[in-house]
Amino acid sequence: MGNRFDDDEFDMSAIEARHMEMEAEAQLEAEAERQLRFKQALKEKGDGEGAAAGNCPESDWEAIVEAVLFTMGHSVELRQLAIAIGQSEKVARRVVENLQKRYEEENRGMQILELDDAFQMGTKARFYENLIRVASAPKKHILTDVALETLSIIAYKQPVTKMEISRIRGVSSDHAVNRLVEYGLVGEVGRLDAPGRPVLFATTEEFLRRFGIGSMADLPSMNPEQEEEIIQAVEEELQMKLEELPSGEAGDTGLP
Repeated sequence: MGNRFDDDEFDMSAIEARHMEMEAEAQLEAEAERQLRFKQALKEKGDGEGAAAGNCPESDWEAIVEAVLFTMGHSVELRQLAIAIGQSEKVARRVVENLQKRYEEENRGMQILELDDAFQMGTKARFYENLIRVASAPKKHILTDVALETLSIIAYKQPVTKMEISRIRGVSSDHAVNRLVEYGLVGEVGRLDAPGRPVLFATTEEFLRRFGIGSMADLPSMNPEQEEEIIQAVEEELQMKLEELPSGEAGDTGLP
């Protein structure tokens, strides 16, 4: 009897331990199931939001592009506008060009500029004076004749070194180039593969924006007669400067 009681007591302990183990396993399974349902719910929510973003109603496309350009403040690439409306770049271009046309037809104070396959919203230049009456505006840079001449050379000959610019102008152009860099109209774009590896300069996106040019292809071209007249005028001016130098000093100028 005593032995059977001991065996029964032992068996009950084992059964209780097994019950506790089964309850723990059940709790673990329930927790795993809960976490799985939670993850699936998050995924479905995420897929729904993604679908909503990628399927914006067409009536909102122009408003979305307008909001992006206004908020960013700087130029936005066409591919980024395409992502914003969830459409192809071809569709995005059509949308932004329609918006651009609407701004012009409705005589808005703002305009949308195209800058090398990117777009930017900005104030129309003719309202600049009105703006500075009521707001603090950055200093309006005045380009001197020397700066304009230097900028023209860079625009048409870019990328170009300071030495080449000085050779064309007939005088040192370091100060003019540095001032154009300060204004943000010109920037360094690399170095020439030559002794000393001189810096190469080219116009910037700010240059396109300031002068209302969509791309460098829109720069006005000179006819051969005008180009020949300019070259001749530069050569005559250079010759006059050389003649004014004291004898023996002309060779030290570095001028041709």
